[in-house]
Amino acid sequence: MAERFFSCNPTAVPPFDDAGIILLSGPACCGKTSLLFQFAKNRAAESGRHVVFICSKGRLENSPPFLSQGVDPSLNVLKRVQIKYIEDDEGIRKYFAAFHLLDDFPAAVIVDDFTGFFSERSCQQRYGNTRARDLAMVRILALCQNAITHANVKLGTLGSCNLLLSDVHQGDNPRSLFIYKRWISSIYTIQGDGLGSYLLKNISTSQSGTKEARTAKYSIALQYLVLEEIKE
Repeated sequence: MAERFFSCNPTAVPPFDDAGIILLSGPACCGKTSLLFQFAKNRAAESGRHVVFICSKGRLENSPPFLSQGVDPSLNVLKRVQIKYIEDDEGIRKYFAAFHLLDDFPAAVIVDDFTGFFSERSCQQRYGNTRARDLAMVRILALCQNAITHANVKLGTLGSCNLLLSDVHQGDNPRSLFIYKRWISSIYTIQGDGLGSYLLKNISTSQSGTKEARTAKYSIALQYLVLEEIKE
């Protein structure tokens, strides 16, 4: 639910029980990395386990995430958010191919700018057809799903592991929505409200209920991630 992307009172947010794959999609420069990082902090805090944050080193250094207002950067819980730098889809493949060998599964794996790791040129060279990039994405998503499913079977009642991806889109929905719908249980989209703030809402979910239908209005104008309101 939308509250999990912001700094909220933990008692006001039900325990996280989505062990599937989640997508966060929105236009460029709308604070997606900040939302992902806050999600990582929340998951690490509530689970008491570590979270893996996969990203490009260059992109993260050029556009670091904004913390929620009032969050102390020195908090111990942030030390459980482990940054892993990867530069292409092969790096993602290698990580999830070896995921079953981990002794300690993370509470979540977060991949910032998922489609940004898939180079059209390298995918064409590898697969040699006009839809090479889509094919590469499908294969990685299948691998990710198998890895997360395996982790949750192993964890059992000890907890859960979920995967959160982000993507950039220019219209109302992700360009690869037809691919994501096959693999992803919950899809959140971001749109500008025309007044400098953004609206985050769930457009596709395997669950139901009024809390999933909520829209979060937020801003990043002051270099903080600020939740302005949650509305039905």
